[in-house]
Amino acid sequence: MSSTDERSAGSNGTAEVSAIDMALEVVTVPVADVDRAKRFYQSLGWRLDVDLVISDEIRNVQMTPPHSQCSIHFGKGLSTMQPGSLDRLYLAVKDIDAAREDLIGRGVDVSEVEEQAKPPALEGPGRSYFAYASFSDPDGNRWLLQEITTRLPGREWED
Repeated sequence: MSSTDERSAGSNGTAEVSAIDMALEVVTVPVADVDRAKRFYQSLGWRLDVDLVISDEIRNVQMTPPHSQCSIHFGKGLSTMQPGSLDRLYLAVKDIDAAREDLIGRGVDVSEVEEQAKPPALEGPGRSYFAYASFSDPDGNRWLLQEITTRLPGREWED
Protein backbone atom coordinates (compact mmCIF):
# COMPACT_ATOMS: atom_id res chain seq x y z
CA MET A 1 0.00 0.00 0.00
CA SER A 2 1.39 3.40 -0.92
CA SER A 3 1.54 6.29 1.51
CA THR A 4 -1.32 7.88 -0.45
CA ASP A 5 -3.42 4.74 0.08
CA GLU A 6 -2.60 4.72 3.79
CA ARG A 7 -3.61 8.37 4.24
CA SER A 8 -6.92 8.02 2.38
CA ALA A 9 -8.10 4.67 3.74
CA GLY A 10 -10.27 4.59 6.84
CA SER A 11 -10.10 1.92 9.55
CA ASN A 12 -12.15 -0.49 7.44
CA GLY A 13 -9.92 0.00 4.39
CA THR A 14 -12.46 2.22 2.63
CA ALA A 15 -11.62 5.81 1.77
CA GLU A 16 -13.64 8.55 3.40
CA VAL A 17 -16.05 10.44 1.13
CA SER A 18 -14.34 13.63 0.04
CA ALA A 19 -15.72 17.00 1.08
CA ILE A 20 -14.42 18.50 -2.17
CA ASP A 21 -17.11 19.01 -4.83
CA MET A 22 -16.18 17.22 -8.04
CA ALA A 23 -18.43 16.88 -11.04
CA LEU A 24 -17.91 14.80 -14.12
CA GLU A 25 -18.37 17.53 -16.72
CA VAL A 26 -17.10 16.16 -20.03
CA VAL A 27 -16.39 12.75 -21.56
CA THR A 28 -14.20 12.49 -24.66
CA VAL A 29 -15.73 10.43 -27.46
CA PRO A 30 -13.25 9.24 -30.10
CA VAL A 31 -14.47 9.79 -33.66
CA ALA A 32 -12.94 9.48 -37.12
CA ASP A 33 -14.91 12.26 -38.85
CA VAL A 34 -15.66 15.33 -36.74
CA ASP A 35 -18.32 16.79 -39.04
CA ARG A 36 -20.15 13.44 -39.35
CA ALA A 37 -20.14 13.05 -35.55
CA LYS A 38 -21.38 16.62 -35.11
CA ARG A 39 -24.27 16.01 -37.53
CA PHE A 40 -25.16 12.75 -35.76
CA TYR A 41 -25.27 14.21 -32.25
CA GLN A 42 -27.14 17.29 -33.48
CA SER A 43 -29.68 14.91 -35.06
CA LEU A 44 -30.27 13.50 -31.57
CA GLY A 45 -31.36 16.95 -30.42
CA TRP A 46 -28.21 17.57 -28.38
CA ARG A 47 -27.09 21.13 -27.73
CA LEU A 48 -23.97 22.36 -29.54
CA ASP A 49 -21.89 24.11 -26.88
CA VAL A 50 -18.80 24.94 -28.91
CA ASP A 51 -17.05 24.11 -32.16
CA LEU A 52 -13.59 25.50 -31.64
CA VAL A 53 -11.04 25.24 -34.42
CA ILE A 54 -7.65 26.02 -32.92
CA SER A 55 -5.49 24.97 -35.88
CA ASP A 56 -5.45 22.52 -38.78
CA GLU A 57 -4.50 19.82 -36.26
CA ILE A 58 -6.75 20.72 -33.32
CA ARG A 59 -10.54 21.08 -33.24
CA ASN A 60 -12.83 20.62 -30.25
CA VAL A 61 -16.59 20.14 -30.52
CA GLN A 62 -18.59 19.96 -27.29
CA MET A 63 -22.22 18.85 -27.14
CA THR A 64 -24.64 18.19 -24.30
CA PRO A 65 -27.58 15.77 -24.13
CA PRO A 66 -30.90 17.41 -23.17
CA HIS A 67 -30.93 18.40 -19.47
CA SER A 68 -27.61 16.65 -18.77
CA GLN A 69 -24.98 17.99 -16.39
CA CYS A 70 -22.29 16.15 -18.36
CA SER A 71 -21.27 16.90 -21.94
CA ILE A 72 -19.26 15.05 -24.53
CA HIS A 73 -16.49 16.41 -26.65
CA PHE A 74 -14.86 15.05 -29.75
CA GLY A 75 -12.66 16.47 -32.39
CA LYS A 76 -9.26 16.38 -33.95
CA GLY A 77 -6.03 16.20 -31.97
CA LEU A 78 -7.79 15.57 -28.63
CA SER A 79 -7.19 11.93 -27.81
CA THR A 80 -5.22 8.83 -28.74
CA MET A 81 -8.30 6.62 -28.30
CA GLN A 82 -9.39 4.73 -31.40
CA PRO A 83 -12.66 5.88 -32.99
CA GLY A 84 -15.51 3.66 -31.84
CA SER A 85 -13.63 2.30 -28.82
CA LEU A 86 -16.07 3.52 -26.14
CA ASP A 87 -18.65 1.04 -24.92
CA ARG A 88 -21.53 1.48 -22.47
CA LEU A 89 -21.90 5.24 -22.22
CA TYR A 90 -25.05 5.50 -20.10
CA LEU A 91 -27.89 7.92 -20.73
CA ALA A 92 -30.37 7.84 -17.83
CA VAL A 93 -33.97 8.38 -18.94
CA LYS A 94 -37.27 8.45 -17.05
CA ASP A 95 -39.21 6.69 -19.82
CA ILE A 96 -37.08 4.36 -21.91
CA ASP A 97 -39.89 3.55 -24.34
CA ALA A 98 -40.44 7.25 -25.11
CA ALA A 99 -36.68 7.88 -25.38
CA ARG A 100 -36.30 4.92 -27.72
CA GLU A 101 -39.18 6.10 -29.91
CA ASP A 102 -37.72 9.62 -30.02
CA LEU A 103 -34.37 8.27 -31.22
CA ILE A 104 -36.00 6.00 -33.79
CA GLY A 105 -37.97 9.00 -35.04
CA ARG A 106 -34.63 10.76 -35.52
CA GLY A 107 -33.35 7.91 -37.69
CA VAL A 108 -31.25 6.11 -35.07
CA ASP A 109 -31.12 2.31 -35.00
CA VAL A 110 -32.00 1.48 -31.38
CA SER A 111 -32.24 -2.02 -29.93
CA GLU A 112 -35.39 -3.36 -28.35
CA VAL A 113 -35.80 -2.61 -24.64
CA GLU A 114 -34.35 -5.43 -22.57
CA GLU A 115 -35.35 -5.92 -18.95
CA GLN A 116 -32.89 -7.62 -16.65
CA ALA A 117 -34.03 -9.66 -13.67
CA LYS A 118 -33.88 -7.72 -10.42
CA PRO A 119 -31.86 -9.12 -7.53
CA PRO A 120 -34.08 -10.14 -4.57
CA ALA A 121 -32.89 -7.17 -2.48
CA LEU A 122 -34.11 -4.76 -5.15
CA GLU A 123 -37.45 -6.32 -6.01
CA GLY A 124 -40.28 -3.87 -6.24
CA PRO A 125 -42.59 -2.24 -8.73
CA GLY A 126 -41.30 -0.90 -12.00
CA ARG A 127 -38.10 -1.56 -13.87
CA SER A 128 -35.98 1.33 -12.64
CA TYR A 129 -32.26 0.54 -13.24
CA PHE A 130 -33.08 -2.75 -15.01
CA ALA A 131 -34.43 -1.69 -18.43
CA TYR A 132 -31.92 -0.98 -21.22
CA ALA A 133 -31.75 -0.23 -24.92
CA SER A 134 -28.63 0.51 -26.95
CA PHE A 135 -27.51 2.40 -30.01
CA SER A 136 -24.20 3.35 -31.58
CA ASP A 137 -22.85 6.49 -33.17
CA PRO A 138 -21.46 6.33 -36.75
CA ASP A 139 -18.03 5.34 -35.39
CA GLY A 140 -19.37 2.49 -33.27
CA ASN A 141 -19.19 4.13 -29.84
CA ARG A 142 -22.00 2.32 -28.00
CA TRP A 143 -24.56 4.14 -25.86
CA LEU A 144 -26.99 2.59 -23.37
CA LEU A 145 -30.33 4.07 -22.42
CA GLN A 146 -31.13 3.09 -18.83
CA GLU A 147 -34.53 3.75 -17.33
CA ILE A 148 -34.28 5.30 -13.87
CA THR A 149 -37.56 6.35 -12.30
CA THR A 150 -36.62 5.97 -8.63
CA ARG A 151 -33.07 6.46 -7.38
CA LEU A 152 -31.54 3.79 -5.18
CA PRO A 153 -30.84 4.83 -1.58
CA GLY A 154 -27.50 6.57 -1.28
CA ARG A 155 -27.49 7.86 -4.87
CA GLU A 156 -28.21 11.47 -3.87
CA TRP A 157 -25.50 13.67 -2.36
CA GLU A 158 -26.27 15.26 0.97
CA ASP A 159 -25.33 18.90 1.54
